[in-house]
Amino acid sequence: MLLGALVSVLALVLVRVHAKQRDFYSFKAVNSRGKLVSLEKYRGSVSLVVNVASECGYTEDFGPAHFNVLAFPCNQFGQQEPGSDREIDSFARTVYGASFPIFSKISVTGTGANNIYRYLTESSGKEPDWNFWKFLVDPQGAVVDAWGPQVPVEQLREQIQDMVRAVILKRKDEL
Repeated sequence: MLLGALVSVLALVLVRVHAKQRDFYSFKAVNSRGKLVSLEKYRGSVSLVVNVASECGYTEDFGPAHFNVLAFPCNQFGQQEPGSDREIDSFARTVYGASFPIFSKISVTGTGANNIYRYLTESSGKEPDWNFWKFLVDPQGAVVDAWGPQVPVEQLREQIQDMVRAVILKRKDEL
């Protein structure tokens, strides 16, 4: 009886924790400079969430208006992101001229996966198996789809442009 009640309470707590994370933008993440950032600040824009690795040949730069690239460094695949958060940030900005937000290095798969990536994986049904997995998130925080590194961003460009165009038109209508 006591065990049943304990299981019920635990299930309720888990449901409430999950309910708080209604969508991608309801999460918080630590950036590469150690500051806790609410992803809520990106709500209303299209976001491409990417697990990056400085030493991987897939490093790319993005960033048109109404669109965010949110970079989450990861050292799980081929140990291609061995540096500290500050080293990663400096490398991306000086070598590649990156201007998009770079967050703290995280794990994206397995038991130690960051909650943000657990959410992305559960929502898309696709789990990263290498660097530069791309998750497309709509302005309301829903995961639209995910692609591995073998899918070039150019293949996503039209879909992203359509989503950005919809954001712009919606904002125009609201004025």
